Amino acid sequence: MCNEVLKKAINSVLNSKMSFCKFLTANDTGATGGHQVGILISKSASDMMFTKTELCSGSIVKKTVKINWQDSMQTESCFTYYQSKNELRITRFGRGFPFLVPEETGSLFVFTKLEDDYFNGYFLETEDEIDSFLDTFNISPTETNRLITSKGILQSEREKEVIYDFIRGLTVDFPPSEEMSTAAREIENTLYNHKEHIISNPDNKIISWTNMEFELFRSLEHVRYGSIISNGFNSVDEFVEMANTVLNRRKSRAGKSLEHHLSAIFDGNQIRYTSQAVTEGKKKPDFIFPSEDAYHDLDFPVNKLVSLAAKTTCKDRWRQVINEADRLRNGNKYLCTLQQGISETQINEMEREKVILVVPKPYISSYPRSKQSKIWTLSQFVNFVKEKENI
Repeated sequence: MCNEVLKKAINSVLNSKMSFCKFLTANDTGATGGHQVGILISKSASDMMFTKTELCSGSIVKKTVKINWQDSMQTESCFTYYQSKNELRITRFGRGFPFLVPEETGSLFVFTKLEDDYFNGYFLETEDEIDSFLDTFNISPTETNRLITSKGILQSEREKEVIYDFIRGLTVDFPPSEEMSTAAREIENTLYNHKEHIISNPDNKIISWTNMEFELFRSLEHVRYGSIISNGFNSVDEFVEMANTVLNRRKSRAGKSLEHHLSAIFDGNQIRYTSQAVTEGKKKPDFIFPSEDAYHDLDFPVNKLVSLAAKTTCKDRWRQVINEADRLRNGNKYLCTLQQGISETQINEMEREKVILVVPKPYISSYPRSKQSKIWTLSQFVNFVKEKENI
């Protein structure tokens, strides 16, 4: 269900001059214990905040603007550019500002420009809100911390050529999600020739594959729907039907993407596993290592079994993984996510339930500093399972 803040954030993006989104990191919310102030903004959004002349006017450049937050409160805030750090920040929120607190780590910050000195800001706190927003604009969690555009990541001519060769060869409008994921990996591996990273750098590989799949899907949507949208609709009902079809397909594909790419990482490392194994009743962990048969063999040592859940975002849904495998109830459960930051309180809850986060290495710095050493990289998890399986 689309709540009011989510609706307002989506509408603001659609009606803005420019827009930006990012996951709030521990540094933004003060959860690192550092002395940074305000929300760090990617340099990719500099044109949204300053003119080029303004950026060159001094070592520290400041600009006062009005920001309407959640459509419920307004501040006179400050854009600050630190030339020495090559860094942009939004600062000056006033006393009692309720959103830059450690508990907000991992929320999605949506920022839109209405006029040169007037902006809207929204904080989407739940996974349903975050996923709905990202699905609406077909943005991968790996593509945040940048301007929101209809074109996604800028493609090279070679990338466009390979993607459209794939699309021209399709015999269906939209292939199954597993086929899309496979095609994305093949295209990325062909274009950038780093297939060895499956073993040597799985953390970067999972991000690269995810980005490529979103690019492939966006391109396919453009081919399939571009002319229909350009020609307009005969009725509101026709438009709503088309919009729902597009959004439902996006949600369905995005939900399986991470799981497909993890399977490819495990296959490339010769790891044994069963995906969507049935443990007890209707329980289905995303992955059981080394196999479903081993799990149900009561003579197989419990300490040689491992479960892994795959969830693109995990602010709320991480609790779903706690009881997915009864034989492992007293041991660690592992959760791989593309989420960039969650609060220390949530990680403490995970620790109490013996849930260990597995996060691509580049994203670990977005988590509270006190917890970063407890979070596993994907490479660390792969090596852990290899050791269990004597590979």
